[in-house]
Amino acid sequence: MAQGSSSSNIKVVPHAYQALNQFKYEVANELGINPEYKSGYWGNISSRECGSVGGHMVRRMIALAEQELLRGQSFPAPTEQHLNTNTNTYRSF
Repeated sequence: MAQGSSSSNIKVVPHAYQALNQFKYEVANELGINPEYKSGYWGNISSRECGSVGGHMVRRMIALAEQELLRGQSFPAPTEQHLNTNTNTYRSF
């Protein structure tokens, strides 16, 4: 999505935006994606490269969740407050 445009994606935990954004840049760096993204603008990065970043992020998050489940850790269910929050601070990544 272009910079400055709005998104209808609702984050369950809005405060996680910064951590997910940092994670995105770490994954892009590990994958050797064109370094133009470091300026914050992803418009010159191919859809394939962007998709690979998102795909690797999801795989790593699923692996982490599976490890935590094996250790007996539970994840808190989203609260109504998280689900009904509409503060217009949601951003796509």
